[in-house]
Parts: sequence; structure tokens; C-alpha cells
Amino acid sequence: MYMLHKCRGLGLSAIVLDAAGDVGGTWYWNRYPGARCDIDSLDYSYSFDDDLQQEWKWSERYSPQAEILDYAAHVAKRFDLRRDIRFDTLVVSASFDEAATQWELVTDTGAAFRGTWCVMAVGCLSLPQKPDFDGLDDFRGPWYHTGLWPHEAVDFTGMKVGVVGTGSSAIQSIPQ
Repeated sequence: MYMLHKCRGLGLSAIVLDAAGDVGGTWYWNRYPGARCDIDSLDYSYSFDDDLQQEWKWSERYSPQAEILDYAAHVAKRFDLRRDIRFDTLVVSASFDEAATQWELVTDTGAAFRGTWCVMAVGCLSLPQKPDFDGLDDFRGPWYHTGLWPHEAVDFTGMKVGVVGTGSSAIQSIPQ
């Protein structure tokens, strides 16, 4: 979102292609129970606008996922960013046309976009890491990945639940 805001400020025409259904980046996808940031919430604040910093007050030092999404939505609305974001749009290829000196990006719908510059802001957490162990593909019960958590609540009442992993998402999801 910052890059889009910055491009506009430089007088450039820019669009963002986002596989997610709304703003929020990793916080759009990681919506498992107990999800929260593990660094100071203030570190998630954009510092490019003093008024923006003054008008948003974090409720906790380590904010829950929903509050981070609210902040992202607030920023998107305040700067009217959504008008230049194409949501639910997965980029499947990007190539540089040397003759035209332009990038061409093709999406999962077949739509193509061309531009002088291309910022690959995919993030290190953009692809969930599926564990690679024998038997997972044969497992017939429900299974959930914290990076692909469904939008609707999951009821684990009466179930035996195993958690694979020791990262922050595993630690945060266990108490819930």
C-alpha cells in the first residue's frame, strides 16, 4: 500500500495486483484463532504521514490480527488506495520485454498488464509452507493451515487435534 501511495505522490500511474480479497497482506491470509503480531504494533504503522500516525491508536502492544486488518482497511480508505488495487488477482508470470522496455504481467484469468516498472512485493510469508511428510496426502480428516485459515469459524469441540510446527502461528493457535 505504501508503494502505491508513493507512486501516486510521484505523479505515476500505478496499480497493485493482489491475490487476496482485500488489503492486509499476510494478515489477510493468517486469520487463525489467536493470530497476533509478535512485534510492537507501532512497528506496523506507516510513518510516511504524521496525521495518519496521530489518528490511529493501537489497543494493545501486540495487536490481534483483526486490529491489524482494521488498520490496513483504515489506511486504504484514508488514501483511497482500493481504486487502484485489483483484488483476487494472482500473477502467474512476469517477463521483461527488452524491445519495448516494459514488463508484462499475466494473471490467472489471462489478463495482461504492461508497465515500465514492476515491484515484486510478494513478501517472505506469501506462500504457506505445507509440511512434507508421508501420509499427509492420504489423510481423510479435515486439516487446516494457519496461512490458509477459512473465513468461517472452525469448531474443534470433541476432536483430537494435532499441531505441526513450533513457529509463532503454532504457539498462538494452541490456546484458542
